[in-house]
Parts: sequence; C-alpha cells; structure tokens
Amino acid sequence: GKFNMDNNYTVLARKYRSQDFNSLIGQDVLVKTLTTAINTGRIAHAYIFTGIRGTGKTSTARILAKALNCLSSDGPTATPCGVCENCRAIAAGQHIDGMGIDAASHTGVDNIRDILDAAQYRPTNGRYKVYIIDEVHMLTDSAFNALLKTLEEPPEYVVFILATTEVQKLPATILSRCMRFDFKLISENELISHLKYIFDDSKIKYEE
Repeated sequence: GKFNMDNNYTVLARKYRSQDFNSLIGQDVLVKTLTTAINTGRIAHAYIFTGIRGTGKTSTARILAKALNCLSSDGPTATPCGVCENCRAIAAGQHIDGMGIDAASHTGVDNIRDILDAAQYRPTNGRYKVYIIDEVHMLTDSAFNALLKTLEEPPEYVVFILATTEVQKLPATILSRCMRFDFKLISENELISHLKYIFDDSKIKYEE
C-alpha cells in the first residue's frame, strides 16, 4: 500500500519527477524506441509498461500522454513543451481527455466500463484520449474481458497505457494486443549521479 510521507517529500518527488523523455534516467533503449515511434507516427493503441516499482513506469506514461497531446506541434511530438494547457493538465493529473486509475483499488468491471464508455467519445482538448491503468494485473477476469473487447477494435484516438509490476499475471490475449516495454533496474551509478544533481539543485550539502 501507499504510506504517507511528510509534505516535503511529496513536493520533492513531484518537483523531480521526470517531465520529458530527456530527463528519464536509466531507460535509454526504451526511450529511443518510444521517441522513434512517436516521430514516425507509429502510435500503438495499447502499451504495457512492466518493471519493478520506481523504474519510471508512471512518469513515462505521463510523458507519453503529453507527447501525444502537446499543443506545441501539429501532431504527436517526442519533445512535449511542458508548458501548454494540455501538458500542464497532464502533469497535474487533471487532463480532461485522460484518466489514470489504480487497478489495485478499482478492480471491478464497473470501473473499467466507465472508462470504456468514455472512450467511445472523441477527445475534447487533445488528439488522443489516454488512459493509464496502474497495477493492471489486479483487474478481475470480467474487467479484463471488457478491456479486451475495446483493445480488439479501439477507436483511432484512444491509447491505453497499462502499467504493472507483475506482467506474468496478465492474460495472453491482452499482452498480444499491446506494445510491451520492460523497464530495467536503474544502475547504482545512474542513481548516484541523479541524487547528486538533486542535492546540488536543492542546495543540500552531502558527503560522497
């Protein structure tokens, strides 16, 4: 479950959450594949982001949502501006054409049906409706079946990003319809240099 941190922690986490592909650490291959796909207009209707906690799945999902809906260019862009109305709303988790749900607390078919019903309508502000479903392996069988129906014939403007720490629990039928990205553990050196950057930036003294 989620444990409560003090407010300073949340602010720090929000401040240093990667906001674009360049600031994602430790996932170079994945970033290259994703940015190439965006630049060449090969947008999948469903992505699976798998990997242990803290490897950047949710951050990447939000960056991808921005990339698809950024207003700074005429189409999807691998370098979302971060400042337009859509980018800001997505970063704050308040975008009208997107939704994040945590499947750990919304396991049922009703929750998924709400999303799938909304998915039938064209986006209001963006090019794509982006649905981020975290810990997707927690969904019930009937919820998976409902999701599968939409994945079989997705509206052209809908993109699902399914994130999970336990990809082996997903039905093969779902997996086969998604573009899969495996997030690897970030190396110690990458973590050390990232921490130094945060400490320097926050003017915090530290020992090597």
